[in-house]
Amino acid sequence: MNVNDAAVIIGAYEHPGRELPDKSLAQIHAEVAIGALADAGLTLDDVDGYFCGHDAPGYGGGWVSMAEYLGLRDLTYMDSTESGGASPIYHVSHAIAAIAAGKCNVALITLAGKPRTGVQPGGGGPIRPEDSFEMGMFTGAGLVSTYALAAKRHMYEFGTTSEQLAEIKVAATKHAAHNPHAFLQKVLTVEDVVNSPMVADPLHRADCCLVTDGGGAIVVVSKEVARGLKRQPVRIMGQGESAKLTNGGRLDLTYTSAVWSGPRAFEQAGVTVRDIDYVSIYDSFTITVLEILEDLGFCEKGEGGRFVMDGALVAPHGRLPFNTDGGGLSNNHPGHRGGVTKIIEAVRQLRGEANAGVQVPDCEIALVHGNGGDLGTRMRSATMILGREAK
Repeated sequence: MNVNDAAVIIGAYEHPGRELPDKSLAQIHAEVAIGALADAGLTLDDVDGYFCGHDAPGYGGGWVSMAEYLGLRDLTYMDSTESGGASPIYHVSHAIAAIAAGKCNVALITLAGKPRTGVQPGGGGPIRPEDSFEMGMFTGAGLVSTYALAAKRHMYEFGTTSEQLAEIKVAATKHAAHNPHAFLQKVLTVEDVVNSPMVADPLHRADCCLVTDGGGAIVVVSKEVARGLKRQPVRIMGQGESAKLTNGGRLDLTYTSAVWSGPRAFEQAGVTVRDIDYVSIYDSFTITVLEILEDLGFCEKGEGGRFVMDGALVAPHGRLPFNTDGGGLSNNHPGHRGGVTKIIEAVRQLRGEANAGVQVPDCEIALVHGNGGDLGTRMRSATMILGREAK
């Protein structure tokens, strides 16, 4: 049996808040957990598998403390795989494998963060062996500047322009205008983006993702459990994981690890880019989206700038509608980790429940992609292809 045939996504919930000064991080995790379970028609008492990243506060990579906080008393499987923004997509894949192996039947995945009004777990000084050499102390480099290096190199190699990158932000703002919970509601023009303050050449402020509080949760269940629930399930058709390292310093900045995770997901799903109706693409920066679209095969390497022009990404009728909630660029990037919201919006699209004005007609197959790490150094990717499944 194909492992993906063992389970479906049955619940999804995004916290409506973007600034949550009066809520604890654990409380946000709990609220999204309850929301996703309610969406599925389940309760905390039904959960026997719990998955979280290191954004979850507490002992055991977060899951021990959070399981106790949530009152999860009968867990048979736990997973705290940490892959940054890609973590929830990894967790869905791992939940499917656990369910297929008989380790659990109802898997709860949560993500939450408070970087806007609080403190995010894992902060502080250098914690990785490479930090002292690559970040701050010797080079003055930071997160935005390493993404800017990738953007600058892409421009040098392929003639990509700031105006082309701006098209990605413009599409995101057009979608966010339909989302009452989106942090940024104003629709921007290309000129607005390129005239926004420069953060790290060539990336302007409008090329960068939001800093928001919030979170989201996903519920994955066995097919047997799903049959007893009223909610429309979403099928997991294919999945792929990969990592890109620095190759001893000989690093090509013009591609991401999606060049490996994408083909694996497509092969497993038995579909091609031509079959995809909607994409949720990790959008930490506009350059992230552009390179991932190329690496997943939606256009040739170096053609991303031309591919995104003329409303290609704008729902509902663009060539490839993307991030119809507004994405991390305009809606929500909770805890600097956008992977969970990418899954949630894909689920909405496949169920026909996206916001009015951005629902893709007859959306049957969606692609979700998450990144963790740094486009300019080392990263890991997760790609997942989801399908609409009749109840």
